[in-house]
Amino acid sequence: MSNRKKSIKNVIYSALGQVITIACGLILPRLFVVGYGSEVNGLLNSLSQFLVYLGLFEAGVGTATMQALYNPVAKEDWGSINKILAATNEYYKKTGRWYLIVLTIASIIYPIIVESSIGFWTIAGAVFFSGIGNVVLFYVQGKYRILLQVEGKGYIYTNLTTFVSVLVSLAKVGLIYIGADILSILIVSAVLQCIHTVYILWYIKKKYKKLCLEVEPDYQAIEQKNFALVHQISSLVFQNTDVLLLTVFVDLKIVSVYSLFKMVTSHIDSVLAIIINSISFALGQLFQIDKKAFVKKIDWFEACYSTISFAVYSVVLYLYLPFMKIYTKGVSDINYIDKWLAVLFVVISLLTHCRVFMLQTINYAGHYRETMKRSVAETLINLVCSFIGVWLWGIYGVLLGTIAALLYRTNDIIVYANVKLLKRSPQKTYLLYLAAVALFVVVGTILNIVLRPIQEIDGIIIFCVEGFKGMIISMLVYSIIPIGILCKEKYISLNIKEKKKC
Repeated sequence: MSNRKKSIKNVIYSALGQVITIACGLILPRLFVVGYGSEVNGLLNSLSQFLVYLGLFEAGVGTATMQALYNPVAKEDWGSINKILAATNEYYKKTGRWYLIVLTIASIIYPIIVESSIGFWTIAGAVFFSGIGNVVLFYVQGKYRILLQVEGKGYIYTNLTTFVSVLVSLAKVGLIYIGADILSILIVSAVLQCIHTVYILWYIKKKYKKLCLEVEPDYQAIEQKNFALVHQISSLVFQNTDVLLLTVFVDLKIVSVYSLFKMVTSHIDSVLAIIINSISFALGQLFQIDKKAFVKKIDWFEACYSTISFAVYSVVLYLYLPFMKIYTKGVSDINYIDKWLAVLFVVISLLTHCRVFMLQTINYAGHYRETMKRSVAETLINLVCSFIGVWLWGIYGVLLGTIAALLYRTNDIIVYANVKLLKRSPQKTYLLYLAAVALFVVVGTILNIVLRPIQEIDGIIIFCVEGFKGMIISMLVYSIIPIGILCKEKYISLNIKEKKKC
């Protein structure tokens, strides 16, 4: 199957999966907030973020393996593929054992640290059963997931994840409906998630006859895993430090407010990530075999991606508060309507999207060691600013700390990727995003003039209608960017042809 067909399949199945995942993700948090209160919802979100930190056991080796596999997969060199995956398999087995030990210890310590009216054993059990599925993931199927992604068959894993997510969500809804306790819900969810492993093992055995892990491991191929780990830590810090600080220094109700605002941008980012994830394997392989073709491709994809991401977030900012008002209707234990939180979350997402393709370029090149100090700097900026901010301004402070780190690192990534790897000035990338920011202001102004005042958007039907109209307006305005670039390229191409004729 060609890379183009694989990319199309990835887009289609990822889009379908995201629609289902978002639907489940919107229903369940509201059921937990209404049925169990903001404190329980805050606990569950705090746990999910805490477990992301335990994922650092895996971080680094996955990224390094992926980068190491691009070249041999493109050449169908199964000798090298087997050796790389054999090394990855050994590392994942150690990871699984250590993860289980730390998870058990965390189950005892976490209830002591968190101030809550929820019982000790309930919290301890929630920690353990929320994380036990990752032990199976690391020990059994981690290396196979990476192989599928590099081969462009991420849609296989996506479809499986979607199916299991639906099963888990249906089970949770049913258990909530009959009034089951939180611990029972998490135990059932952990059991259902094991379906992942059974199917992946069957699929790999059936489809990959040449795969053999009983060979001498090539540890050198993934030697950059420790440097990749630093980058993963940096990513985890600006994505998850906020919840940890709010859990420790504020309270779980504020965590619930943060989590619902974050839920909106997380779902939007997941949809936008479909574009990246669907073509990443092809770009990674292209980078290894044809740098000139890669530069042309990545410039065009970045222009289209900036158009879509900024257009979407123009509408998100306009509809953020109406959504929160509709979504939290009937919840009165804390206020969920805050315009400044909407602004700060949108700024964070846009800064993150501005660096996506240049960051991918760094990953394709495997420049983890070279950019390690920059990632450390981002981590320190985030930690220091967020720690000070949470004392001074609470929830706003941690978001401002994240923005400070993003401002530094996004600019650093753009400059490094363009100058060091693409051997050109970063001016082209900066002009692209300056145009996107300017249009963001224009679109925001137009939406507030043309569409209904946000105070009048108080029902789901009106919300959807205004969102649809907003997206049409936004996409029409933002289409200026790719159309302008396309016209410029054609103009340059015609000039070159004319000069050749002369």
